[in-house]
Amino acid sequence: MKEILKDSFSGFSGEYADLRYEIRRSTTIVFRGKDLEKASREVSQGGGVRVFNAGSEGFATFSRPEDVKNAVKEAERLSKVARPEKEAHLVSVKPVVADFIPVLNNDPRKISLEEKVDLLRRYNEIALSGGEKITSTTSVYQDEEVERYYVSTDGSLVKEVRVYSGIRVSVLAADGNNVQSGTVTFGDQRGFDTVLGKEADVEKAINDAISLLSAERVKGGTYTVILDPEIAGVFIHEAFGHLSEADHVYRNEKLKEIMVLGKRFGPDFLNVVDDGSLKGERGYIAIDDDGVLPERTYLIKDGKLNARLHSRFTAALMGETPTGNSRALNFGFIPLVRMTNTFIEPQDATFEDLLEGIDRGLYVVGAIGGQTELEMFTFSSRKAYEIVNGKIGKMVRDVVLSGNVFETLMNIDKIGNDLQLHGGLGGCGKGGQMPLPVSHGGPHIRIRNVVIGGAR
Repeated sequence: MKEILKDSFSGFSGEYADLRYEIRRSTTIVFRGKDLEKASREVSQGGGVRVFNAGSEGFATFSRPEDVKNAVKEAERLSKVARPEKEAHLVSVKPVVADFIPVLNNDPRKISLEEKVDLLRRYNEIALSGGEKITSTTSVYQDEEVERYYVSTDGSLVKEVRVYSGIRVSVLAADGNNVQSGTVTFGDQRGFDTVLGKEADVEKAINDAISLLSAERVKGGTYTVILDPEIAGVFIHEAFGHLSEADHVYRNEKLKEIMVLGKRFGPDFLNVVDDGSLKGERGYIAIDDDGVLPERTYLIKDGKLNARLHSRFTAALMGETPTGNSRALNFGFIPLVRMTNTFIEPQDATFEDLLEGIDRGLYVVGAIGGQTELEMFTFSSRKAYEIVNGKIGKMVRDVVLSGNVFETLMNIDKIGNDLQLHGGLGGCGKGGQMPLPVSHGGPHIRIRNVVIGGAR
């Protein structure tokens, strides 16, 4: 395939062009209740060509490799018609000529469909065994092999293979009009082993849903909270990570005034990282869609804003350096600045250290959604536990956290030593491109003065 694509730009006279060609092979299995609703294998393929001329971008897609030259001509034509948002030339990078092929101990591509169905059925039967209060269950298995080719006029010629696999099991429990949910999801690029041996996790999701039926609603107020690694990761991804994407920053004058490099955003021990080079994580990429190798980017370093995430185009506009964060959902989309694996770095506090000194607080576990509007955020957790005199107490529900992300970052007063990254099924959405594979996480963290909505 590389031999077919590498001559695509012969005769091209524009400033810069690149192309992505992808072959996607996926498996999807779905149980709803007792019924096997879907067990399918699908293959899709196609490519996209971008042409840049002084900030003006043309984009065209194609289905067959033999159609690529027509797509190059169309993208070049469109780049001459379009008016650039801002005139800029892409930052130059060293071309990459390489193959990136994963070595997996238990490759999901070699596992039969029947074995995958049996695995998901086993998890689904555990969910169904939760008792009469469990009213519905949904269990999903997905894997995908993405065979990608990247060719550019500056000399890059790359083949990369990404292999994802993951499972999500969701249950609903009801007691009259009181309906509660429990969900577990797991998955990444480490191979089929990542979805094995998760029976205890499924049982925990069932127990959570049932326990929440009898849990009291949290009392609204201002608390010292401990966030578990999952919701800490969702918080840093949604509330801060998106603000660090440079295509947001350069278009928004208010955000430019806020996101000033060197500005203090947290205590000295706070470090926030985006790192697409972490092999095996759901957000791992060998190379981004601008032909840039991923790297560890410290968004916050020692409590201060250190960098932002860039494509070659946004780096040119802002006089900064590409970070390997130009990503598209698939060949049919223009790449945007997107996160990869985003997390808070661990420090040395134990969980007992975090509990110490909290007279009245909350231990907040998991995330089920939220909203952000510039620096303001609102998140809902799966569950929480009261903290009374430094001890974990009873479960509470309907916990909603809200506030200003920058004030909240400044109120972090302890960071744990137990980093966890979460991937699973699903992903990040932006610009109509959803779900892009990402990971997020952190250790347990403690935050003062968090506003919690709930019963009064």
